[in-house]
Amino acid sequence: MAGGKIDPGENAEEALHREIREELDAAIVDGTLEQLGVFEAPAYGHPEGTALHMTCFLAELSAEPRPTSEIAELRYFTVDEYAAMPDVAPGSMLVFRRLQSLGLLD
Repeated sequence: MAGGKIDPGENAEEALHREIREELDAAIVDGTLEQLGVFEAPAYGHPEGTALHMTCFLAELSAEPRPTSEIAELRYFTVDEYAAMPDVAPGSMLVFRRLQSLGLLD
């Protein structure tokens, strides 16, 4: 799940295109972008009371994702495998559960 902050002057979709390019060395195929939803959860790794607000999208990528210098690694896992990891971000778990409920993740 690529992600990042919206830079000044960008909207959510523009930020998404930039983050996909910067983090995964890919682009979004025209006409495939669809908003998944807006998710709010406690911000993982931040002081208590800090909230995370995420607008998430689904899209087809132009190429197989490849990690760039902006991310440490690229891994695939099931929702249950993620839930069993020692460091689970509540916001990511919300998104993964939504994707699972739609039949898009195992």
